Amino acid sequence: MMVTTHVLVGLVVALPVVFLAPDHAPAALAAGLVGGLFPDLDVVATHRKTLHHPVVAAFGAAAAVPLAVVVPTDATIALVTFLAAAALHCVGDLASCGIGARPWTNPPSNRAVYDHVRGQWVPPRRWVRYDGSPEDLAFASALAVPLLAVLEGPWTILVALLIAVSVGYTVTRKRLEDLARWGVRYLPPRLHVYVPDRYLA
Repeated sequence: MMVTTHVLVGLVVALPVVFLAPDHAPAALAAGLVGGLFPDLDVVATHRKTLHHPVVAAFGAAAAVPLAVVVPTDATIALVTFLAAAALHCVGDLASCGIGARPWTNPPSNRAVYDHVRGQWVPPRRWVRYDGSPEDLAFASALAVPLLAVLEGPWTILVALLIAVSVGYTVTRKRLEDLARWGVRYLPPRLHVYVPDRYLA
């Protein structure tokens, strides 16, 4: 899924806090945003492995809920929201395709996300064919509906921008793959270690 979709999921995770504990809503929304984004920072390492921890994040979120209920502070609520968003990020990757270049033409990968507890890659479900696919955009748009209905001010602007970026990415997705491969050729060799393998092939 697109990183924008993951971020929108993280914001939706924070919506209950907007209703139940509005004083803590800004912290929860910020944590949901970061939690939805954070796992994909491993794109410069081993993508969908280094910072993707589906089991740890899910159990961590569940374990942190009682603490947030008993001691409802910005920090405890943000912790739950961050971990839940990070766990759902991994679920989104499971629902999508595996790792690999040009998934719309190349044979599908069987590596969706790494399970650090079992020490193995989990295969993708492929309900979303690839990040930036029309169904990915449709899901992102559906997530935006409750967010735009409930949130106010800068948050609504952020959601609108995320959808705008999602539309642009979807329209240009296949050409961006070629552009990335072209651009990598001009990077100094010492920087290739930070580039996903699919762009170096």
